Amino acid sequence: MRECCYSYLQGYLSRPTATSNWETIILDWLTPIDYGPQQSDYLHRRQPATGVWLLNSEEFQDWLATSKQTLFCPGIPGAGKTILTSIVVDYLNSRFDNNSEIGIAYIYCNFRRQHEQKIGDLLASVLKQLTQSRLSLPDNVKSLYDRHKTKRTRLSLDEILGLLQSVAAMYSRVFIIVNALNECRVSDGCRTRFLSELFNLQTRHETNIFATSRFIPEIINRFKTGVSLEIRASTDDVARYLEGYIGELLSFITIRISEAVDGMFLLAQIYLRSLKDKTTLKAIRNVLTQFLKQTMARIGRQEPGFRELAEKVPSWITYAKRPLTTVEEGTFELDEENLPQIKDMVSVCARLVTVDDKSAIIRLIYYTT
Repeated sequence: MRECCYSYLQGYLSRPTATSNWETIILDWLTPIDYGPQQSDYLHRRQPATGVWLLNSEEFQDWLATSKQTLFCPGIPGAGKTILTSIVVDYLNSRFDNNSEIGIAYIYCNFRRQHEQKIGDLLASVLKQLTQSRLSLPDNVKSLYDRHKTKRTRLSLDEILGLLQSVAAMYSRVFIIVNALNECRVSDGCRTRFLSELFNLQTRHETNIFATSRFIPEIINRFKTGVSLEIRASTDDVARYLEGYIGELLSFITIRISEAVDGMFLLAQIYLRSLKDKTTLKAIRNVLTQFLKQTMARIGRQEPGFRELAEKVPSWITYAKRPLTTVEEGTFELDEENLPQIKDMVSVCARLVTVDDKSAIIRLIYYTT
C-alpha cells in the first residue's frame, strides 16, 4: 500500500500542472514568436571576453544606473551590433536573474521576417516576455484570453497596448532592448509607431530603452534627445576574435596534416604549400580533407599526353623491384628521343612523385599512393 501511494505521489509531482500548461497556452496565444533561440545563437558566436568595452563604458553604466534612460548605439554594417546586443541581453538577464521586480524584453528585428514583425507582433512580443517573467499570469491577461478563446480571436492593438501598460506597471524597472531598427518594417508606419509606443511606455513607467541601428537619418532623429554611443569593432575585440579564429584553425591544420603525413616531413611541406593560396576556411578544410582526390582530378584535367605520362610514372615506380634513380646505370639501350624529362614527369604527376636530391631516387610522395 505504501509503495502504491509513493508511486502515485511521485507520478503526480513529476507531472506538469494544469496551471503551467494553461499559462503556456495563453502566452503562445499572445504571440507564438520567441526570440530566445536567436539570443542563444548570437551569444554562442561571441568570442570570449569581447564586448566588455561596451558594458564598462560610462554611457552604458549611466544607462544601467538611471531609470527612464535611452541608449542608442548606431554602427556601420558589420560592426558587431547584433552580437553586442546579445551580450547586453545576457548581462541584464544574469544581473537581475533573481529579481522579480525587474522586467526584461528584447527584439531582434530582421528584414527577412518582416511578415511576422508587424506593429502588433512586436508589441505582443514585448508583452509576452514581460508577462512570462511574473510568478503568475496577471488576471487581466487571463480574462482577455477567456473572452477571446470562445470566439477564436486574438488581441487587438489597443488591447495589447493596454495590457503592456498594466504589466509594465507591475515592475520597479523595465529594460527593453531592440536590435537592428534599420531592419524594422517601415511600411504601414510600423517602425514609427513601434518607437512611439516604446517612448510612451518609458514616459509612464520606469522603462529603459537600448537600441541599435545603422546610420539612418530618420532613426537617428528619433533618438537625438538621448545618449548615443557608436558601435565600432574595438581593436581588442578584433584581436581576440582573430586569436580565437586563428587558434582554432591552426589546431585544425596541425591535427589534420599530422594525421595525414604518416611520419613524412616532405608531405607536410607539400600540404603547407597547397595552403598558401587558400583564402577561406572552407578552402583550407577542402585541401586538408580532399588533397589526394583533388590531386587526381587535377591530373585528369591535363592534356592527353601529360595525363598518359602521369598514369605511367606511378606504375613504373610501383612495379620496379627496387627504387628507381633518375639515371639507371647499366642499362643496355637508351632511346633519347623517347625519354621524358624528369622535371616533366614530376610536374604531370601533380606532386604525387618526388625526386630525392641526394640519392636521385624518384618515388611516390605517399607511401600508400
